[in-house]
Amino acid sequence: MQTPPLVDLAPLARLLLLAVLVALLPLCWVWLRQRGADTRTRLAALTAVTLFLTFDLIVFGSFTRLSDSGLGCPDWPGCYGEASPFGAREEIAAAQAAQPSGPVTWSKAWIEMIHRYLAMTVGVLILVAAAVSWAERRRLPMSPWWATLTLVWVLVQGLFGKYTVTLKLYPAVVTLHLLGGLALLALLAAQHEGYRRRPLALPAMVRRGAAAVLALVLLQVALGGWVSSNYAVLACTGFPKCNGAWWPEMDFGQGFTLLRELGRAGHGGWLPFEALVAIHWVHRAFAIVVTLALLWLARALFGAGPVARRFALGLVGLLLAQLLSGLSNVVLGWPLVAALAHSAGAAALVLVLTLLLARAHGVQSNPVQARGRVAVAA
Repeated sequence: MQTPPLVDLAPLARLLLLAVLVALLPLCWVWLRQRGADTRTRLAALTAVTLFLTFDLIVFGSFTRLSDSGLGCPDWPGCYGEASPFGAREEIAAAQAAQPSGPVTWSKAWIEMIHRYLAMTVGVLILVAAAVSWAERRRLPMSPWWATLTLVWVLVQGLFGKYTVTLKLYPAVVTLHLLGGLALLALLAAQHEGYRRRPLALPAMVRRGAAAVLALVLLQVALGGWVSSNYAVLACTGFPKCNGAWWPEMDFGQGFTLLRELGRAGHGGWLPFEALVAIHWVHRAFAIVVTLALLWLARALFGAGPVARRFALGLVGLLLAQLLSGLSNVVLGWPLVAALAHSAGAAALVLVLTLLLARAHGVQSNPVQARGRVAVAA
């Protein structure tokens, strides 16, 4: 069987055409649902749909990783140089026959390619939103540079996806790909609130605290991504102790060496089990810090009005779900449903905190339109 090149741009045009065709469905839906609405309302609806699909993309990306489908198509952006596994059925069949439980199987190839199709569809929707933002910039309440930044970032995410495959699930790249997806989610959430213009008055201390809590949550997500990308979820058995000890034997140096291949130590040998224990234990310990921070923020929000109270209840609910799904991963041996719920909960926490901050701080208005309003007022 001939090994495919790691990067094959031949199917790129077909993949882009497919992404455009799929993106037409939500675009037509938004257009029909918002007939007669102004551009701001249509962009708010388009951003909401893109935000929903991006959340799904993050969760499906977790499913791709958890089902060991990240190398289901070992080249990029196509699958053995084809736009779909249908065209690569001979290569996939040969790879599956050689290794029935290996990285390339028929189902894993489809999981990987569906993830890429969804990612490209999100990219097309973001491109359309950016183009409309510039075309209608004088009529919109926020700068088109927000949409442009989002477009640039989705391209960066595409590169992370490429290197996730071509570098064979390099743990640092996989973790950065996860964080990049959450950054894309946050950018879209900020834009959505910018179009909707629903300000939320909060004390300055609460706003600063919410920003600090978001930073802590992102750090915890990075630690969780490091756990998952190194397959360290089951390195600690039992709860609350880890392998029967409060302070098990750990190798922090090897565990948190970032520039290394999957399963390898920084010096090139195999990664010791104690390094996996250290990775898992740090994520578990830092969860205590994040839990206390989220509870403090929820308490502060609860007395800041009915809207803030709803945010508080949402954060508490998500926190409880995260604790339960994280505990289930350890106690039940990393079931797929619990692992997916844990990934979805992390993304939901980032989304809710970003929406809260966007409402509390507001998104910078379009300076061109702002000057226009001043001129009219004068």
